Amino acid sequence: MPRFGVTPRKQAELDARMEACGLREADLEERFIRGRGPGGQKVNRSASCVYLRHKPTGLEVKTHQARSQALNRFYARRRLCELLEARTLSDQSPEALEREKIRKQKARRRRRRAAKQ
Repeated sequence: MPRFGVTPRKQAELDARMEACGLREADLEERFIRGRGPGGQKVNRSASCVYLRHKPTGLEVKTHQARSQALNRFYARRRLCELLEARTLSDQSPEALEREKIRKQKARRRRRRAAKQ
């Protein structure tokens, strides 16, 4: 596994998540693109934006959250895991569970507000 500029704990979590999703480094096509946005000359001259494509599923991720290429590689792989989980687990994925939790909170607040008035 490649090393990214993150703590060993975060690296281990990503490795475990990739393993659980069935995501292998051999299945990834990785390219580096010049980023855009704030950051000045450094951003305009360096290829720190990461483009990942998962060959078996055709999912694509393009990430430019940080100025560091290593961090962007980490973020891209994490996002690809999220997309794969959403595709395979559908309503049981962590994102779907979080959305459901927020929906219930909003409904509960709406009921309380209506009861108060």
